[in-house]
Amino acid sequence: MTHHSRLVAAVVDAPPTVHDRELAFWRDALGRPFSPADGHPEFQVAPLGSVDFEILVQELGSGEPRVHLDVITDDLDAEVTRLEALGAKRVRQIGELWILRDPAGLPFCVIAAPPERFDEENSARWD
Repeated sequence: MTHHSRLVAAVVDAPPTVHDRELAFWRDALGRPFSPADGHPEFQVAPLGSVDFEILVQELGSGEPRVHLDVITDDLDAEVTRLEALGAKRVRQIGELWILRDPAGLPFCVIAAPPERFDEENSARWD
């Protein structure tokens, strides 16, 4: 089935012990103000030069600090299946979001988004 996807965010995952320092570091390093994400108090968000890509600092409940990428798609099942064929492994589904691991074992997220967020210029089309 034809669908679209694109990379939309780099996410810095930080446990509570270092979260505030990470947020301050990335705010100062990028010279961008961060603001709370709508409905998700664990995320602080800053756009990176365009409305199509942003950086988030996420406060983890537990775990080691890391960075992961977020991909959005207009067909969650088709995109996860496509990425699995490339070597990704499913970890866990949370509503309209899948956490996967790439072939090196690094986590990333695939998130459902409405079709109007995609066009031929801002995303890849998969037939």
